[in-house]
Amino acid sequence: MDTNENDNHRNKRGKKTVIIIVCEILILLLLIGSYRIYVLWKEKQTSSPNSGNSTSQEDKSSAQENASQNGENESSDGKQEEVEDELSAEEIEAVKEQERLMQEEKERQELINQADQLALSYDYEGAIELLKKYQGTEGSYEKYTTLVAAVERLEKEKSELLLYGGSYQSVSEINHIFFHALVADNSKAFDGDRMSRGYNMYMTTISEFKKMMQKMYEDGYVLVRMADLVKKVTKEDGTTIYEEGEIYLPAGKKPFVLSEDDVNYYEYMETDGFATRIVIGEDGKPTCEMRADDGSIITGDFDIVPILDAFVEEHPDFSYKGAKGLLAITGYEGTLGYRTNDPESPTYEQDVEQVKKVAQALKEDGWELGSHSWGHLNMTTASFEVFKKDTDKWMAEVGSLIGPTEIYVFPFGADIEVTTGSYSGEKFQYMKECGFTMFCGVYKSPWMYIKDDYMRMTRRPLDGQAMLEFPERLSDLFDVKDIIDPERPAKDW
Repeated sequence: MDTNENDNHRNKRGKKTVIIIVCEILILLLLIGSYRIYVLWKEKQTSSPNSGNSTSQEDKSSAQENASQNGENESSDGKQEEVEDELSAEEIEAVKEQERLMQEEKERQELINQADQLALSYDYEGAIELLKKYQGTEGSYEKYTTLVAAVERLEKEKSELLLYGGSYQSVSEINHIFFHALVADNSKAFDGDRMSRGYNMYMTTISEFKKMMQKMYEDGYVLVRMADLVKKVTKEDGTTIYEEGEIYLPAGKKPFVLSEDDVNYYEYMETDGFATRIVIGEDGKPTCEMRADDGSIITGDFDIVPILDAFVEEHPDFSYKGAKGLLAITGYEGTLGYRTNDPESPTYEQDVEQVKKVAQALKEDGWELGSHSWGHLNMTTASFEVFKKDTDKWMAEVGSLIGPTEIYVFPFGADIEVTTGSYSGEKFQYMKECGFTMFCGVYKSPWMYIKDDYMRMTRRPLDGQAMLEFPERLSDLFDVKDIIDPERPAKDW
């Protein structure tokens, strides 16, 4: 299903919702009209046969009608009491029952809307379960035709999904793209100082990132989690092994993973046009802070997290069950922009608690968190002693704040073992003891394999070097000429 078909599908759902609301309004108007006729009839029945009294009663009815037309809603509570005095107990109960039924119908429609929203991000299991859990005064969902029809529609849509959208035969074909912190102010990052060349090579601008996401969305790509790529299966002997995960999507959709390295906002970047840390915004969602020219701190969409969140909110079908991306975090300058590496800092305790809150908010928002080592070391050449010390520091200073994770992203893409076969060394055994079972390297194209107790996959950089030096490597994703920021310098390395 392409983007236009998705839009048509959503439009049809919207039209159905409008029709239902219009019908409810018509029913409500009919009830109000019927009740008004009844009240007028009741008044005539109780009036005196005396012509003078009759005229007085007509005048009274006319006055009541005029008052109603002139906004008598201001005294609706008093009128309700008057109406109830004129109705019998049975009639009052009938009116209340009708109001209750209408309110329940409204609640059921809202439930269907919630289920449809889940289905937009391909969570059909969650959508169907939501409707089937409904219990009304008549009983289970099966007693209500609107819910039964919605469940049947969702189950039909679910039955039409294909494994990996029919685009791939295996999870090993799925792309994993990665970035570093986005350049939020080109004039500062590309100002010609000694840092500019590195930024030009390894960073992506906000403009480029947005264009990439738009093009990938238009081409049917869908964000998935690392955890979606594999599933744990318990064998008859009680042991647990990894197998390929099953991701069902509409025909033509293509799952992919996105990650960002070094989500620490190092001090040397603070005045070079980058975000300075992740915070929780007034709406309770993660966003970013940045230092303005006058030294003040401003909040906004200055890096991947808030930008991708906004894009998924606008295009929920770009995300599989709310997936966003993976954030790889080091430790030598703290965590997520907070200097939690320095216990002597006057804000240390406050920063520690804030990191815990931000990390939890990120996970609830669909983000995965992983280790990028403590000191950003080359794990291929590091001795076991250095490797172990670095891992222990990360677990103590970062892992203790962000919570358990199975994901380890190798700095520089340098794997713990130079092999395309199975891990066997002591570094891997220690990784397992620390809970790491998903490992990410770097390569120009997708590569992945799954073993019983771990998985490995490579990631593709979408940075300045890839766009300026190896544009042909990205041609399956987009045409670099349509993406590259006109303010980016030419290749200068």
